[in-house]
Amino acid sequence: MTRHFLGTLLALCLGVAFAPGALAQQALTKAQVDRIVSQAAEEARARNVANATIAVVDRVGNVLGVYRLGANSTITISSGRNIPLGNGLDKVPLGTDAPAPLNGIDGAAYAAIAKAVTGAYLSSSGNAFTTRTASQIVQEWFNVGERGQPAGPLYGVQFSSLTCSDLVNKGETVGFGPRRTPLGLSADPGGLPLYFRGVVVGGIGVIADRLYSLDLDIRDYDRSVDELIAIAGQAGFMPSVAIRAHRITVGGPSLRYADVDARYLVTRPARAPALPVGGAYITVPGYIDVADSRAGTAYGAADGSSGYRRAMAGDDGGVGAPFQPLINLGAFILVDNTNTNRFAPIDGFDLAGNVGGAGDGLQAAEVAELLVQAFRVARVARAQIRKPLSSFVQVTISVVDVRGNILGIVRTPDAPVFGTDVSLQKARSAMLFSRMDAGAIFDASGSTAILGLIPVQNGQFYADRMRAFVGGNALANGVAYGARSIGNLHRPFFPDGVDKQKLTGPLSTPYATWSPFNVGLQLDLVFNDIILGLVDPNNASNLDPTTGCANGAYRTDTAGQPNIVADANDNLPLLRNGLQIFAGGVPVYRGNTLIGGIGISGDGIDQDDMVAFMGTHNASLFLGGAINNAPKAIRANAINVQGTSLRYVACPFAPIIRSRLQEPCRNK
Repeated sequence: MTRHFLGTLLALCLGVAFAPGALAQQALTKAQVDRIVSQAAEEARARNVANATIAVVDRVGNVLGVYRLGANSTITISSGRNIPLGNGLDKVPLGTDAPAPLNGIDGAAYAAIAKAVTGAYLSSSGNAFTTRTASQIVQEWFNVGERGQPAGPLYGVQFSSLTCSDLVNKGETVGFGPRRTPLGLSADPGGLPLYFRGVVVGGIGVIADRLYSLDLDIRDYDRSVDELIAIAGQAGFMPSVAIRAHRITVGGPSLRYADVDARYLVTRPARAPALPVGGAYITVPGYIDVADSRAGTAYGAADGSSGYRRAMAGDDGGVGAPFQPLINLGAFILVDNTNTNRFAPIDGFDLAGNVGGAGDGLQAAEVAELLVQAFRVARVARAQIRKPLSSFVQVTISVVDVRGNILGIVRTPDAPVFGTDVSLQKARSAMLFSRMDAGAIFDASGSTAILGLIPVQNGQFYADRMRAFVGGNALANGVAYGARSIGNLHRPFFPDGVDKQKLTGPLSTPYATWSPFNVGLQLDLVFNDIILGLVDPNNASNLDPTTGCANGAYRTDTAGQPNIVADANDNLPLLRNGLQIFAGGVPVYRGNTLIGGIGISGDGIDQDDMVAFMGTHNASLFLGGAINNAPKAIRANAINVQGTSLRYVACPFAPIIRSRLQEPCRNK
């Protein structure tokens, strides 16, 4: 079976993967940004909307314009579940009407930016998703409201691309991405992608109802004023109907794109003036420093201006031949402002503090092989969330060592941008939870709430709950956790979706106070950083002495590469861009010794699992067993938790294009 699957992969890669094709390079012009904003503003004015904030971003999250109608900038974050203030971000007000220190925040601008970024980040040339789509896939059941079903497939994605992430970039001028989002990814309807000549070029986000929320009832069709204004702005920059979310199914149900379309508009967007009237462009500290519109970057341009481009000679970081297949396969990389590969393969630390071949640490050539083999699997795997049918998977692949240092990142050409940060979160999460000292690491972490009215639990609180729920030696027994396994334990119901059993996952908030804005460990780790990023987006007053989530400093050397110098205080900084709690990441071993993690994100979660697991498996074959997946005996699916088993990975059936192979992960 192993040799057959490997041979199938090689044959298919030789047949289809060496002709990646070039992505059309498109960027929004300043005039186009003005047109989009004007169309949205005219719809808002025609509806007599007193206050509306409209944001436009490019594909990698650069803010190209924020336009304000009216004067009120206050919003309230609310799930609509009547969760009282004091539970995570639920019911937190942001803006001039909020209590200090939140009364200095332009909440509406932050919300509009988050919604615009989400529309851009979730979309690609093969799928067009919106913040309403996001709402459908991050709640406690999928589909929304269907009791007894597992949680949304991207449950937890809202806490990614955070302002504190060490991967995303900050700044007010247009530059290389991916850029941060002030509130993470949004599930509040009113954020849409923008397309030009069939290519996603950005997103528009609108907030006019002063409520940053989500859709709790998918059985009806809302008339959201935010979404209506955004639909008007999107006119002339709409995706093909064929790739919109409602044409894509996940596990049976179709996804939701929007509850309204152009038929519900009261204006004719084509008649809008070239420049918006009735309001004004504004500056937003940390995001845009001009009260005007501006042009965006072209994703994938060879000059690296967007932060993403195709890999080419000289991008190997010195590793040499092992990186060459990625160039041949048309892989994309992340680059800095000098157009240099930010994450070329490098050696990693092992648990004893040795680097690369001096100990058990991952070596740069092994990192390259992991990236190559995962990329090969992606290029022959059938996508779940893309059109046309039988398109290959588009994902980002991240590899880390046991200290969470980034050892390498590559992408398929058209992978959604959200998966960049998420793939790294998954790699780090699987690695940390699989460490023998994970419990001690959580015990040593501290957390003090910035806002006294909102309690934040520390790592020890959740480690103690894990011990009580899973067993007294939980997080100290060397069990290998996949990102899916962590997700099993981070749901308001255990097993996932089974509300009749009345059990809550030990990493989750109890359902009585649970909401997508109050999920438990994932939010508590980054709550302070989110608030600090809102209050002081440029860290001008040094409120936060760190530059990473979870109180973790992220260090880079003068060449811009990750600094992997050992630090005895590296505990929760292992998750310095935050925890992720849906499938697509596995730990990596050398024999029985943990040496790192690999994370995948950008397609269906089963596809993400398969690329991570089979990529590691195939790398093991090519490297003669030098590295491997976790031994079967220690995988999380081998332990019993409350009378049931956790899941480690779940691979799709018959997932290989032009192959009859049914279960690629079976018996591996």
